[in-house]
Amino acid sequence: MNHQKLTLVGAGPGDPDLITVKGVKALEQADVVLYDALVSKELLRYAPCAEHIPVGKRAGKSSVPQQSINQLIVEKAYSKGHVVRLKGGDPFVFGRGFEEIQFAQAYGIPTEVVIGISSIMLPGLYNIPLTCRGVNQGFSILTATSADGKVSGEVRKAAKHASTALIFMGLSKLDAVVAHYLKEGRGDLPVAIVSKGSLAEAQVIAGKVDSILDEARDQKPASPALLIFGEGAAFATQSNQLSIKKHKVA
Repeated sequence: MNHQKLTLVGAGPGDPDLITVKGVKALEQADVVLYDALVSKELLRYAPCAEHIPVGKRAGKSSVPQQSINQLIVEKAYSKGHVVRLKGGDPFVFGRGFEEIQFAQAYGIPTEVVIGISSIMLPGLYNIPLTCRGVNQGFSILTATSADGKVSGEVRKAAKHASTALIFMGLSKLDAVVAHYLKEGRGDLPVAIVSKGSLAEAQVIAGKVDSILDEARDQKPASPALLIFGEGAAFATQSNQLSIKKHKVA
């Protein structure tokens, strides 16, 4: 008899080496892996005997509805046993991990969460301090897009009050975000856009509030992208420090 279980695993912000050891151990014990579109396929090698099912969710692209994912988790747990739900970043940070846990628990399926390295940590790979003595003493984390697809009300608050703001799901709303900051007279504030997370093809675009739209139009960053509005963005480097280190070792 199969022992039903759901383990929610955070895969990290792109680079497959940034998954946790505990996440790898969960994959090794999986009977089924349901993985997101932003998860590196390289991680599936840790579960060679498991069934691999893509359930990618990408903004602006066709994707598996959340309700279908929830039902698939339950179905596979009962028919196969241990389901690992492999999600990009950390499953509880701008993901729907909590919804999936609740759904599985409602069917009596034991659950476990393996936290992952969140995309909140990405700025450090590009020399951007989220806090730095004499520069900034705190930061805010928000999404630019509300459930109805409109600009989140949190953007207006951040433009007015946040010393540094990390804005997720904001690339398509960049014009509106910039407009809020300009309205608050913060045109000189440094901005960085980190595209493609910690992947080898990652891209960093740096500028200021009053110039970042032109920079983005010229350089055309791709989703997923993290927007960083704050003084620390002035220190942004164009390359991923982790990738540089790997290249030197190789």
